[in-house]
Amino acid sequence: MKVFCGRANPTTGSVEWLAEDENYDYHQEIARSSYADMLHDKDRNIKYYQGIQAAVNRVKERGQKALVLDIGTGTGLLSMMAVTAGADFCYAIEVFKPMADAAVKIVEKNGFSDKIKVINKHSTEVTVGPDGDMPCRANILVTELFDTELIGEGALPSYEHAHRHLMQGSCEAVPHRATVYAQLVESSRMWSWNKLLPIRVQTSLGERVIVPPSELDKCPGAPSVYDIQLNQVPPSDFTVLSDVLPMFSVDFSKQVSSSAACHSRQFEPLASGQAQVVLSWWDIEMDPEGKIRCTMAPFWAHSHPQELQWRDHWMQCVYFLPQEEPVVQGSALCLVAHHDDYCVWYSLERTSSEKNGRVYPARPVCDCQAHLLWNRPRFGEINDQDRTDQYVQALKTVLKPDSVCLCVSDGSLLSVLAHYLGAEQVFTVENSAASHRLMNKIFKANHLEDKINVIEKRPELLTSADLEGKKVSVLLGEPFFTTSLLPWHNLYFWYVRTAVDQHLGPGATVMPQAASLHAVVVEFRDLWRIRSPCGDCEGFDVRIMDDMIQRALDFRESKEAEPHPLWEYPCRSLSEPQHILTFDFRQPVPSQPLHAEGSIQLRRPGRSHGAVLWMEYHLTPDSTISTGLLKPAADKGDCCWNPHCKQAVYFFSTALDPRAPLGGPQTVSYAVEFHPRTGDVTVDFTLSDTLDDGC
Repeated sequence: MKVFCGRANPTTGSVEWLAEDENYDYHQEIARSSYADMLHDKDRNIKYYQGIQAAVNRVKERGQKALVLDIGTGTGLLSMMAVTAGADFCYAIEVFKPMADAAVKIVEKNGFSDKIKVINKHSTEVTVGPDGDMPCRANILVTELFDTELIGEGALPSYEHAHRHLMQGSCEAVPHRATVYAQLVESSRMWSWNKLLPIRVQTSLGERVIVPPSELDKCPGAPSVYDIQLNQVPPSDFTVLSDVLPMFSVDFSKQVSSSAACHSRQFEPLASGQAQVVLSWWDIEMDPEGKIRCTMAPFWAHSHPQELQWRDHWMQCVYFLPQEEPVVQGSALCLVAHHDDYCVWYSLERTSSEKNGRVYPARPVCDCQAHLLWNRPRFGEINDQDRTDQYVQALKTVLKPDSVCLCVSDGSLLSVLAHYLGAEQVFTVENSAASHRLMNKIFKANHLEDKINVIEKRPELLTSADLEGKKVSVLLGEPFFTTSLLPWHNLYFWYVRTAVDQHLGPGATVMPQAASLHAVVVEFRDLWRIRSPCGDCEGFDVRIMDDMIQRALDFRESKEAEPHPLWEYPCRSLSEPQHILTFDFRQPVPSQPLHAEGSIQLRRPGRSHGAVLWMEYHLTPDSTISTGLLKPAADKGDCCWNPHCKQAVYFFSTALDPRAPLGGPQTVSYAVEFHPRTGDVTVDFTLSDTLDDGC
């Protein structure tokens, strides 16, 4: 059965109605899930297995039957571990139907159908009694309900309900306990992900500074955590101001509360500086003694950094204090962790709370608009002074004293640069009321409210009256649009350029004048695991899960690129970067598709896990902004990626199986096509062992 789904096309800007398979959402959810990543997390799997074995033994030693409740069973792996460890019966809860169906098949495949009952419900809907889902309460609670923030997937309410309605009064829990840790740091790089900083512009009349509005300075910021691979942030990017502080613990074997609470820890700063950022992670102890421990600590805080387990389903947290605060070495302060049922946030206080657990005001909420419109990488991009300088140098070559500029990018400061560099008149288009308000605040703070005209409408709908009857001599774009997910989605600028063609004067300059699509074949250090089949996991056959993911990928996702911020995911280039397609913004969007074919020769040995694609924007003939590689790869192929952008990754399924032999292809052929009607860019890759004459 087909259903019609409305989809906003990020490239063309239009809303399209597509006939989709009724199970499309399921396919997408499965294809982009982290199940493979979890199954490849050997440290997690072994620690859970050990914890489950110990819990079953403790119950058996008391002369009781071991009855297990497994909430969020997924593949059924933890339930199968429990039965293997001697559990008498397991109730495996899974709310996502395709996953529950797969769990039933995996349990049957491994011969545990008589000991495991898969229940396709949310745990809060499970009933207990003679006619219920469970005949009696369980005495071992096994769960994996955690995200990078620990509680963001609703772990606390789920535990709270389970203890009240599904578990015996005295029960075992795996994990037994979780502890959240925090470390206070100063980091200009990370702080630039949260606040608009002063931006310097060198003009012929001297330096001008774009200052942030006081509302942005005072805003506490977005309440959401920024989860990243903290191990990829160099220690030189931050100054440690505190020891690692254990902020709070949750004992999962007892009644859990989801009520809001706070936890205060006094400390003496290790150094003087500006307290800006809290780095946070957690560990889980699988047993009451704390001997079986799984930690998310970054390498500098890890007790055995050589045993560091890579994982993407659990990372580390970056939290931003509402305001940066000066701290003095040795002068005692209190770091306070607040949480409600789903979120954690931090504050810094000069004196200790009266008592642990005191409830603080509701979590901070952005009231300046910027944190709602700009994500963390966008803040970093806008604050990147080197990037700004490159735009300034390019603008100096195209602007004239009589230039009439039209700026088209979401929440961009290009209009301010154009004004400071001497343009006669500057218009900027903001197609939402929120972005309009934000830009007006910035203009007002810099006394530009009468200098730059803000037009609140979609660029395609511009009229001559909006431009006061003037013809545009310089059309500007970064380009950046908030709806863009993949690098080529910002080709929306090209469609805008086409739509406003009638408003461009003779010989008008378009900046950037062109864009180009580039590709490189890479070997990932770890990211390949998220798409790699597992086969056998700790002795259990989970190939049914592998097959389900592959079917979901084959439905559509395997033909589409995945956006990833590759600065967080180290990789080696096996080929030289290749320019594969050009988009000429000086001309309107063509009516016919653009097509290119070619091959990429591999120059370094390794596994060809996939191809990475990115866009480069040619501001002028002598100035290019890359959203991908920032410099040529080192001798061993190590890549340096633009930290503000996500790159597009096409995984090669044949190279993702760790059991596949080394060697791999010598050539990767590609066929790329740009479809003007839809704005889609499609790329097909073919791997070959054949060397061409040039190798």
